[in-house]
Amino acid sequence: MNDFSVTDECLKNKTILITGAGDGIGKVAALTYAEHGATVILLGKTVAKLEATYDDIVAKGYPEPAIVPLDMKGATAQNYKDMVNTIVEQLGHLDGALLNASILGELTPFTQISSQIWDDVMQVNLTAQMYLAQALIPALLKAEHGSLVFTTSGVGNQGRAFWGPYSISKFATEGMMQVIADEYEGSSLRVNAINPGATNTKMRQTAFPAEDKSKIASPNDIMPAYLYLMSDQSIGVTGQRINAQTPKA
Repeated sequence: MNDFSVTDECLKNKTILITGAGDGIGKVAALTYAEHGATVILLGKTVAKLEATYDDIVAKGYPEPAIVPLDMKGATAQNYKDMVNTIVEQLGHLDGALLNASILGELTPFTQISSQIWDDVMQVNLTAQMYLAQALIPALLKAEHGSLVFTTSGVGNQGRAFWGPYSISKFATEGMMQVIADEYEGSSLRVNAINPGATNTKMRQTAFPAEDKSKIASPNDIMPAYLYLMSDQSIGVTGQRINAQTPKA
């Protein structure tokens, strides 16, 4: 995966939605997709951050993106359906969606997990993903080759002490991806989950404040896998957990 090579216009004429597009991996993915020809739809809760991503894309001469401000903690299933309907009406089609937005919650012993932290993490990392996927699937099925990409984690299939709500939400995310992939096997829609691995983001800094940032990957370093899953080179790949970085021996 890390050796994946792409053409400059491998995403030309594709329309791709990215959640959490105002910062970190989501912002870099949006810029990278736009650089390779896609029209990107920037979804996030902070308008100023989305506008900064928008400005960066336009300044580089890439296809003009669209902005969708939406707080995944409070949005309803109908909000997501209305949003997708508007996207299809205005842009005509949707080829891919990267469900990148997540929250960490708190690192705490299992017996000390607060109900509020649990509810917030599950709402953003799981329930909102389900509502959004339900809304996106009909639109993605209209594309010749649709791609739906969830975001998992190293703690998404191997539990880790003190990572309770976040880890459990990512286990469930992988399960949801597998269920959808199995339901749509043989269709034009492929569904996968990507594990970014240790990457220099604000979430990572919160979890590991003393970590030497120079020794972990930057969001730019892991983009080959993100491009692969949105490009036509991944047609036929579905139901898979894809590591953006080569696991250490």
